[in-house]
Amino acid sequence: MSTLGTKNRPLRVAIVGAGPSGFYTADALFKSDIDVTVDMFDRLPTPFGLLRGGVAPDHQQMKSVGKYYDRVGTKNADRFQFFGNVEIGKDLSINELKTHYDTIIYTYGAESDKKTGLPGEDLKNSHSAREFVGWYNGHPDYRHYTFDLSQKSVAIIGQGNVAIDVARILAKTPEELQSSDIAHYAADALKQSNVETIYIIGRRGPVQSAFTSLECKELGELDECDILVHKEDLILDNANTTELEESNKAQKNYKILEQHANTPLKGKKKQIEIRYFQSPKEITGTTHVTGLKLDKIKLTGNAYNQKATPSGDELTLPCGLLFRSIGYKGLPIAGIPNFDEKKGIIPNQDGRLTLSDKSPCYGMYTSGWIKRGPSGVLGTNKPCATTTIKTV
Repeated sequence: MSTLGTKNRPLRVAIVGAGPSGFYTADALFKSDIDVTVDMFDRLPTPFGLLRGGVAPDHQQMKSVGKYYDRVGTKNADRFQFFGNVEIGKDLSINELKTHYDTIIYTYGAESDKKTGLPGEDLKNSHSAREFVGWYNGHPDYRHYTFDLSQKSVAIIGQGNVAIDVARILAKTPEELQSSDIAHYAADALKQSNVETIYIIGRRGPVQSAFTSLECKELGELDECDILVHKEDLILDNANTTELEESNKAQKNYKILEQHANTPLKGKKKQIEIRYFQSPKEITGTTHVTGLKLDKIKLTGNAYNQKATPSGDELTLPCGLLFRSIGYKGLPIAGIPNFDEKKGIIPNQDGRLTLSDKSPCYGMYTSGWIKRGPSGVLGTNKPCATTTIKTV
């Protein structure tokens, strides 16, 4: 009898999800000591997931990693197949996969959004950033969406890289977008945009900013858009100073924010305003969004354990279009034996699925955002996949 995982009896693996984590997982399998065959499934007709549908169209250098994913498939063409337009849990059940594969690895990412829970969240012109990103990237789930770009003011709740991407695409001129691979219908719509003011709202301070310094730096390089950072928001107390001194990422962000704060406004056609210490309380309006009510926040407590305390000092920013960018959330697939609805992940131990009683579920594994939650950049999925394959 042949040993499983050898040349005479390769391990048959199904990978569910063809985004970056799926390809890093396939690569780790092919580089391991196990003889394997890999079939990769995705509900979309094309591979690469967020690389294709999530990375900003003006970040072409970042998309070059797609060549690496291509090589994973072509180098192992004799033992790798991609099946698009196949939704696991609907077109094929997990039980059907189990009859044909020794191992199933779930890498399908986070396909939903976190809600703010704010009053008015469901008003017209209130959207998730994911919808807008998918729209301008030509994602088939979102390409038929419409966004009211006739509004002059836009508010974005959240300060991660996705929030910065949304602001930058709204702020760029048609000429700046020409070198991107933005969907043609989105480019046409943005040419007619009346947006002049874009607010990027953060509940905490500059030290806790989730974006990267490169993303923040780009905002100061736009042809027809000023960037406003309030100097008073950059004044740090002892706790924030400690966090700043111990974080290389925070130091880089803070330096760029200081540069923005000290750069005089030039009266350009558009303006991006980054606001800190503002907690959203309500999205105002009756039939559609008219504003965002905020409560000034004070951070109290020791470093890394600061609490956001509302001050009662409220203001309402006028805006006719709003995007929430507070994170993505994973969804279950029918037939997965255990799923954490609150965290939006598949419970696991080093990548192996665990059941509700914490016992291991052999033959079923996970990697990427659906394993650990939506965190990190594309490359973060590589070590995550390596850990899972060590467990396999």
